[in-house]
Amino acid sequence: MNGWLGLLGKPLAQSWADQEGRQMKLEDVTQIVGGLGEAGITVWVDGGWCVDALIGHVTRDHSDLDIAVDHSDEEAMLGWLTERGFAKRQHPDDLAWNYVLQDAMARSIDVHVFEFDDKGDLTYGIAYPHESLTGQASLGGISIHCIPAEWMFRFKTGYDPAPKDLADVRALADLLGCDIPSTHR
Repeated sequence: MNGWLGLLGKPLAQSWADQEGRQMKLEDVTQIVGGLGEAGITVWVDGGWCVDALIGHVTRDHSDLDIAVDHSDEEAMLGWLTERGFAKRQHPDDLAWNYVLQDAMARSIDVHVFEFDDKGDLTYGIAYPHESLTGQASLGGISIHCIPAEWMFRFKTGYDPAPKDLADVRALADLLGCDIPSTHR
């Protein structure tokens, strides 16, 4: 579908540093996730965009898109995104299963790779519990795979929060009807 090339087909023409502070917009997310889905590549939306999908509307600005991808789909995902101008950012904290892709417009995709064996045991990558990859939601009019609200709440309350995490935790607590831990109030 040619519509996916709109924002995604631009070559790496500018320095990424020239574009610092670029926000990942809803249109960017739906084009990326929708385009990957149309290409037969399954990704799960994680992080702040997952919270927004679960809540049903955009709750805050986002600097990136967090996605989880099965190791068996990683090469196809990288190929699809590379064709649209994304490349791995070189950073000392990057791992083979957790890295950031950026394009010339400084849009960032934080990639989390995982792999389970036939028994559902993690054999590679980010330690997602198998049950945490079962969510479904809608984002910008498209159906997405995501982290279920209960798991997203656990993930977001499992580390020292940044201000954006506090907003996400409040939104998830309201959705779930649960208390916010004192560390995240």
